[in-house]
Amino acid sequence: MESQGHGDAAPPEVHTRIQAERTQRRLALLRVGTFAGLLVALFVTAAVTGSLPSAEGVRDFADGFGAAGPLIFIPLSIGLACLLVPGPVLAGSAGLLFGTALGTPIALLAATLTACLEMLIARHVAGRAVGSLLPERVRRIDDFLERRGFLAVLYVRLAPAVPYNLANYGAGLTRLRLRDMAAGTAVGAIPRTFAYVALGGNLSDLSAPEARVAIALLVVMALAGVVVARRQILAERASKPSPPPL
Repeated sequence: MESQGHGDAAPPEVHTRIQAERTQRRLALLRVGTFAGLLVALFVTAAVTGSLPSAEGVRDFADGFGAAGPLIFIPLSIGLACLLVPGPVLAGSAGLLFGTALGTPIALLAATLTACLEMLIARHVAGRAVGSLLPERVRRIDDFLERRGFLAVLYVRLAPAVPYNLANYGAGLTRLRLRDMAAGTAVGAIPRTFAYVALGGNLSDLSAPEARVAIALLVVMALAGVVVARRQILAERASKPSPPPL
């Protein structure tokens, strides 16, 4: 008696396509892993050798360009952020250089452009395998980002203790739209950007009213971020259909 199931075997071209997709995914993972390793190595090397820029260092560099300072600061800030220099350092240097009133929109523009660029870099490195590199358990995040877009990015910007540079690069492996990344960052990053800029501009006098407001704002944002994140998690769980009864 002939064994059953031979008729269900996939044709050779299907196997070829599946194998090509697997190869493409492995190569994409290798590229992403190499890129991530290179970024971390550069950051660690800079930190260990003491060449990691400080707020004062960025300020002193851009300050020498006078009125053209903002035109120099924004691309400089974007480049340093892409190398994993913390955003608070860069926003604080904007406060040192331009003051709170002018430094806040400059730092916010730099942060928004940085988020978009980091996402595009990761997406370019991943290539056509974007969307298939995430583990199966993590792909629900991809679905959430695609469904919620702007609001998803807004939640991330409000959430406390999120490494934004890593989140931006990670978003490049998802199907998040660029416009949602830009809009969500531009709105969600306003409070913390203002706070970091205000602190940077008042490093010599943290008892100044602006510094006190900035510190209070950071505390409020941390608490609000926890509440928003918790509510969103509960809402996502409630929206999932219940498993069918056995």
